[in-house]
Amino acid sequence: MTGKEIRLARLFSGGRNAVVVAVDHGEFDGPLPGMVDLAETVRRIDPCVSAILLSPGMLPHTAHAFASRNSPVAMVRLNWSTHFCFHWDYREGIAVQAFSPGQAVALGAECVLICLTLRTGEESRDAANVELFCRLAAEAHQLGLPVVGEYFPARPDRLSPEELHDEVMRGSRILAELGADLIKTYCTLRFDEVTAGCPVPVLGLGAEKTPRQLQALELAARIVQGGGRGVVFGRNAVQVPDPPAFQRALCAVVQDGVTPAEAARANGLTDRRVGLPSACPPAAREAPPLSGARPRPPGQALPTCSMRLRVPLVDSGRACQYNQWVVAGTVGRLLFLGPSPT
Repeated sequence: MTGKEIRLARLFSGGRNAVVVAVDHGEFDGPLPGMVDLAETVRRIDPCVSAILLSPGMLPHTAHAFASRNSPVAMVRLNWSTHFCFHWDYREGIAVQAFSPGQAVALGAECVLICLTLRTGEESRDAANVELFCRLAAEAHQLGLPVVGEYFPARPDRLSPEELHDEVMRGSRILAELGADLIKTYCTLRFDEVTAGCPVPVLGLGAEKTPRQLQALELAARIVQGGGRGVVFGRNAVQVPDPPAFQRALCAVVQDGVTPAEAARANGLTDRRVGLPSACPPAAREAPPLSGARPRPPGQALPTCSMRLRVPLVDSGRACQYNQWVVAGTVGRLLFLGPSPT
């Protein structure tokens, strides 16, 4: 076996599907709820997971997670892409090298992820993104590192489900043709067509934070049923009341074929709802609804609707402010949903 094959075998240990917990959001968003103290976040990740995806610069701060026998694989992101900075509304999909494969290995990486975005609106930019992917992938393979090719559209929020499916299906195959050893991408409405058209393993990402943990487990089950060889979950695996319990449930679904409902029951998963604090600034309370959300007349029942509020959140014992999507269930009861892709 080559070095790359040995490291891939660690990721898919015993031929099982891979469960990757992603905590690389800070590279684009800064500190997010649940990831303010990243060393503590990583310390709480259950050892049942296959790998942890993070930025190379965070490896020295989280080395404890990778320094023991049977520890998760250290998977790191090599390029920085503007379209992940949702809070700044970047639109052009420009990608640059952040770390070289050699630097990543020196820091302790065992697997690298390289993002590719096409259909950015400029053919020259698409070509530059392909050139960057190919150069970094070639360098990584020379060092025996497996390459995860991440296909992420420039503006997925502006695509219909059919358009997203078509782009992901094409982009995943293109990545495999360019030398990716496995793919990370969206679970589309016909995910089985994505996996069937790709000769390397495909991992489905968690996308937006689901309102309930059971829904995230059901998404994981759909990914596996569609031929996916695993999942990459970020906020759905971390921004929950009991992250280790959810991660154990996720491994049961993805690796052992346990039904989402059974996994949730066995691990005691509960969804904790958070009330809007009375100290919330008036400006936040008066925030206008998102386009498409319809305010209800006084006296009528309030259905689920979406709005953007700035509310205090507590993370690792510290108070922090962050713009989050929230879904209102009943008056004064809010459930947080985040804006990030993983």
